[in-house]
Amino acid sequence: MRRNKHLLLWSSLATLALLVTAAAQENVLRPWRRMQHAASVPIDVRLRQVVVPALGAADRCVSCHVGMATGEPTASGDPTLAPHPDVAHDPNTFGCTVCHGGQGRATDADDAHGWVHFWPAPMLPLRNADAGCGSCHTHLAVTHVERLREGQTLVERLDCLACHELDGRGGTTRPRSHVLDGPDLSRVGARGVPQHWYEEHLTQRTTNIDPAWATSFGPISESERATLEEFLASRVGAPKLVAAKSLFHSLGCRGCHRIGGVGGDDGPDLTLVGERDPGRTDFSHVRGEHTLANWFAEHFRAPATIVLGSRMPTLGLSEEEIELLTHYMLSLRRSDLPDAFWPTDRVRAERLGQREFATDGATLYGAFCAACHGTRGQGMRFAGMTPFPAVGSRDFLAIASDDFLRLTIEHGRPGRRMPAWGVMEGGLRPAEISAVIAHLRDLGEGTGCEPDGQPVRWAQGQVELGRTLFAQHCAPCHGKRGQGGEGLALANRALLAAATDTYLFESIRRGRRETTMPAFGASSAVRPTLSDREIESIVTFLRSFEVGP
Repeated sequence: MRRNKHLLLWSSLATLALLVTAAAQENVLRPWRRMQHAASVPIDVRLRQVVVPALGAADRCVSCHVGMATGEPTASGDPTLAPHPDVAHDPNTFGCTVCHGGQGRATDADDAHGWVHFWPAPMLPLRNADAGCGSCHTHLAVTHVERLREGQTLVERLDCLACHELDGRGGTTRPRSHVLDGPDLSRVGARGVPQHWYEEHLTQRTTNIDPAWATSFGPISESERATLEEFLASRVGAPKLVAAKSLFHSLGCRGCHRIGGVGGDDGPDLTLVGERDPGRTDFSHVRGEHTLANWFAEHFRAPATIVLGSRMPTLGLSEEEIELLTHYMLSLRRSDLPDAFWPTDRVRAERLGQREFATDGATLYGAFCAACHGTRGQGMRFAGMTPFPAVGSRDFLAIASDDFLRLTIEHGRPGRRMPAWGVMEGGLRPAEISAVIAHLRDLGEGTGCEPDGQPVRWAQGQVELGRTLFAQHCAPCHGKRGQGGEGLALANRALLAAATDTYLFESIRRGRRETTMPAFGASSAVRPTLSDREIESIVTFLRSFEVGP
């Protein structure tokens, strides 16, 4: 009996201690309570939350991040108590998780951040915080990365930061002048670049008595104004995200991947890749932490190592480029917002079909073509893949008519990796194809197609002679049946339908400098020179591929 009494006593005391400890942890020692008690100014220590009924959101993040809640005093001390950085809208209108991810109703740090096993939407890393803008926004007409860099350089060279602030920089002082109070340009792209800003600045320079106008502003050429305005139009308050999207649209990624229904279909659709569930992602070949951000980074470094059998080549990206592309991948997400919450850019993209990329030739080529044909049209070679042709070659452009280029872009190369951009859903529009053709001419230093007075089909050579010559001189690169290899697939009917006999003849006779295609009409110490009649016979033989073997 005595032992039973002791057992009851000590078990009761242990239960009481457990209850007291649990009560203390819940009501005194919770991290959010300790944080609020440590604030530099007295605040009401309580559980806080942001409730947005229209979005079904109830986020308790502001229990720790007190300064981010509406009406709360600014409390210094721990950075967690600081107010939200300035953004274009009140964070309390949307809550926290719609932008940042995480588990909004949780009050423990790891749970709230979603860093727990099987939580499908963990919080974005701090360095990728503005990738959350992609949940709602679709930044439009983002230009080529080189154009952005040119615009940034112009801002520096033209001394715009003497009067304006841009992405946290500005207000540079100059001798014998003081800083003017110009508007902040960090979000000028969201508002729209004023149409007559240049004329107004010139007027101020000549009429304003403040010497800083004459010191910091001067005439700007029309081309520089266009570049500057294109850069300013991209300033929408998320500079890293815009830079990341611009890089993506400069490396040819849409040539294989679709986003929002636009792009190629050789690789997976990336429209919502930023919402991938880490719990369902294979990290078996990923070094380092098992996070979605690290998976993307490792994949960009060596795609086939992370996804066995991947057809994506290793692009040789710098660490800065890997970080930017990872940032953009994390931004590819979509919150299921009611229409009333949609920002204008999302409406224009999803309802009106406006492009997310600029539609000048350089940007279009960068977005759709550069991965395969090279950023300068120099052609590309990747391990284990058929080489891609140099479409910027002057030898090629001198004999390729605009009609040939248009047909090639529109109908692609069936059976090859070149899509039919003018036919497929999510491809290029007619005006965009024209812009790409004009850019190809620019890549070739303005090389235009030489006049051709011949009919489309004029070759009347000997088929059997052409067959023999093809087997001797062409098959090693182009395949015995013209199926392609080191060289193009010459038996491709789309190629033969678009090419004139003059194009085929001159391609063989002139070759392609700086490629593996020799000029068979020129003398050489390593192979015989072909006569015009022999080349014509090869062209006649190539035409036999149009009717099959």
